[in-house]
Amino acid sequence: MSTIYWANLLHFYQPPIQLPEVLRKIVDESYRPLIGVFEEHPQARVSININGVLTEMLHESGYEDVIDGLRRLAERGQAEFVGSAKYHPILPLIPAAEQRRQIRRNHLTNKHFFGDAYRPKGFFPPEMCYDRSFLDAMVDLGHQWVIMSGVACPAAWPVDRIYQTRSGDGQTVSVIFRDDVLSNKIAFQDIDGRGFIEHLRAAHGNDRDMYIVTAMDAETFGHHIENWDQLFLAGAYEAVSTPYESVVQARPLATSTHTLLTMTEEESADRVVSATVSELFEHFPDGGVVEPRPASWSTTHDDLAAGVPYPLWQAPGNYIHKLQWEHVDIALALVEQAQQVADGAVSERHAEIARGLMDPALHSCQFWWASRRPHWDVNMINRGLNQQGDVVLNAFRAINLSGAPEAVKRDAYYKVIAARDLRAKIRDQLFWD
Repeated sequence: MSTIYWANLLHFYQPPIQLPEVLRKIVDESYRPLIGVFEEHPQARVSININGVLTEMLHESGYEDVIDGLRRLAERGQAEFVGSAKYHPILPLIPAAEQRRQIRRNHLTNKHFFGDAYRPKGFFPPEMCYDRSFLDAMVDLGHQWVIMSGVACPAAWPVDRIYQTRSGDGQTVSVIFRDDVLSNKIAFQDIDGRGFIEHLRAAHGNDRDMYIVTAMDAETFGHHIENWDQLFLAGAYEAVSTPYESVVQARPLATSTHTLLTMTEEESADRVVSATVSELFEHFPDGGVVEPRPASWSTTHDDLAAGVPYPLWQAPGNYIHKLQWEHVDIALALVEQAQQVADGAVSERHAEIARGLMDPALHSCQFWWASRRPHWDVNMINRGLNQQGDVVLNAFRAINLSGAPEAVKRDAYYKVIAARDLRAKIRDQLFWD
């Protein structure tokens, strides 16, 4: 008989341009009820990614109870935090220096708010957009594994071993593949909690221990789908606990769930056990080195066949995507130049403002809402464009008010003109399309 380990990852994120009333609604409908589910089910385990921008927004909006609740879950051993990039950029689509900056800022922000409870071993690339370009920066900050979409798996599907890959510097990184089919069934309300657990027993139970990894937006539960925190998660965790409820009650809650996971052979027979992703490494061996495909958790096999790994953020034939990324390139170039030439109090202040504004201006949502697959929201696109416009304004002022040669200032102004033209073209599409 076997034990089936179910590791679930929840991704908490809201963009820096989110409206306060929308954040309040999400907190009430999703974040607070989710914390309640885990507090009511001490046998439940979860891996949590919360992007630093959301942690700051929660603090600034007075939702300290959400931060405190997540911290308590981690301190009790029910949850583990995983790392990410602070403002949720699409890491494979931004320069290496920006990747490293975003990953580091995410770590520092969450460490500040969660303290010693924030000890991420794993890494969640925003939208699970993976390629190997960010692995070195990820590993340098102490992350040991990265999660990615199942469509990125290039080898036999892993159920009893964990694959590895190598970064550009040759460092070894463990790779965890999400079960896309089951994750989407949960996210689109195609299976309830108890049905999910029974599916795991029926589909995976045999004479060897196995694991399954699901991952989805935390907002799925209660915000996107009303009461899904109870109808799915609570139901699933109740079904998990039933076979060894007496064991759970008889043993004290440990800071590590290893006590609960290492049961006798008789106790673990035919059981689905809730685990964090990192706990899987205690039970399953290395599976060899693979080279995962660049992909996202929204990428299909047809997208990969067409050579389009990130279709919702950079799609061939999407005119607005093309213009957006051209504008990003100009903004980044102006920021870099501003930092190089700023040489006085005023120019240095504008260079610092531009650098600070550039980080949130890379958030993924502005591209997602322009994808038309089927997502389309002119206001979210425009808010992102306004953020980038503020970057251009401050970066140019830093350059123009510095002692840089006139040729440098003239070249910077040509970039400003090009950026202004790109913004006008994008807005024309928003007016009429």
